[in-house]
Amino acid sequence: MKRSIDLVLSIAMLSLLLPAFILICLAIKLDSPGPVLYRQRRCCQQPVILYKFRTMYIHLSSVDADPAILQARRNDFRVTRVGSFLRRSSLDELPQLVNVVRGEMSLVGPRPHALAHDKEWEILVGEVYLKRYRVKPGITGWAQVNDLRGGAQTRTEIEARLEYDCFYVDNWSLLFDAKILFMTMRTVFFCHRNAC
Repeated sequence: MKRSIDLVLSIAMLSLLLPAFILICLAIKLDSPGPVLYRQRRCCQQPVILYKFRTMYIHLSSVDADPAILQARRNDFRVTRVGSFLRRSSLDELPQLVNVVRGEMSLVGPRPHALAHDKEWEILVGEVYLKRYRVKPGITGWAQVNDLRGGAQTRTEIEARLEYDCFYVDNWSLLFDAKILFMTMRTVFFCHRNAC
């Protein structure tokens, strides 16, 4: 049932948002040189290529395999003008609807992390981190709609995010997914305070 809802909603959203996709692509191209889409390997039960609209200057963006990969922070000099708006509004995540259609992600679930962070955080907090993999990762999740999005810099922030992810895994229901989607729409319209 969850997969059917993901498929129907993501295809409908891709169709409805096509004009917005075109405008975002034009804005990115006019703002800075480089590709419109950013591809990054993330761990989604298995490693997959995750798509996002590019929000950083191409010559300043991090390499996937770099263990010192830095997450974007507020007022990060690597983020373009258009990228700043896309990040605040979460519109940079929209291309992941393609990942949902392909069955690699769900609309709702724990957010997939960069591979470098995934390994680092698993070592830091232990085996409980692996509980996130019991469900497909999502474009949005319980942690994100509860002010836990953007870069996690400390063990406390990582553990707080993990606590919300585990709560989602233990308490999943279609109604819970609907609640998270509704909260996500509210966040998109009012620009999340922790987005950078």
